[in-house]
Amino acid sequence: MSLVTRGSRGFFMFSIGELSKRTKVKVPTIRYYEEMGLLAEAERTSGNQRRYDKEGLERLSFIRHARDLGFSIEAISSLIELQDHPDRSCEAATDIAVSQLADVRAKIKRLKLLEKELTRISKGCDGHGVSEDCYVLASLADHELCEREH
Repeated sequence: MSLVTRGSRGFFMFSIGELSKRTKVKVPTIRYYEEMGLLAEAERTSGNQRRYDKEGLERLSFIRHARDLGFSIEAISSLIELQDHPDRSCEAATDIAVSQLADVRAKIKRLKLLEKELTRISKGCDGHGVSEDCYVLASLADHELCEREH
């Protein structure tokens, strides 16, 4: 059976497996996005198999890209709502992107603090002693040995 077929309206239709292959989104995740309402419910064949059109492929690519950029399901839902109403202002989309950028910057700041502390802790032990005297283990057991909050 072909993974790409022509639908009743003459348009190419994709099986869920082909959609997964083209977008690199796992099949269970595609089903989840359908359940969450992010992806329109697929047409069904007489054998009850899902078939997606070009719009479904494009929507799933949009969702995948947004997820890759770290947007939450809720943010993606709001972005899709805006996308589905092209006459609306894009201010809300910009606000969502700016908020995501702020979240990413906060994570980067926290990761840099973690990097500094892990570097310091790992240099505190040469790895040649016994675990009883290991600075790494002692530091993990006692947060007071950390130089700064992380």
